[in-house]
Amino acid sequence: MLKFNEHDVGGEIVKDNETYLLKDNKTLNNLVLSSTKLYRGQSTRGHSHAGQEEVYFFVQGTGVMIVDEQKFRVSRGDIILIPDGAFHRVINDGEMNLVFNCVFQGTRNH
Repeated sequence: MLKFNEHDVGGEIVKDNETYLLKDNKTLNNLVLSSTKLYRGQSTRGHSHAGQEEVYFFVQGTGVMIVDEQKFRVSRGDIILIPDGAFHRVINDGEMNLVFNCVFQGTRNH
């Protein structure tokens, strides 16, 4: 299948815990389409990875995205570009789950 929507990117569950639900769609050979439901009051640990850029698409909720030294308020419709090697973290400080999709090259190395 090649068609998906912002609320269901397909794929398999990678992580499912008290912090978030994370799914990866590995249909393509060189790109991964990932979906994260970050639960209210939670945050990702943050990470960086050399040799890999990412694009985040925010689908639902509100929060904060940190990219290196920059902080961005994020909500539905926002798109954040993550440069190669940049530290990034997402914080859900809103009243509902924060849902975002991202696209990255190759395999998950974080």
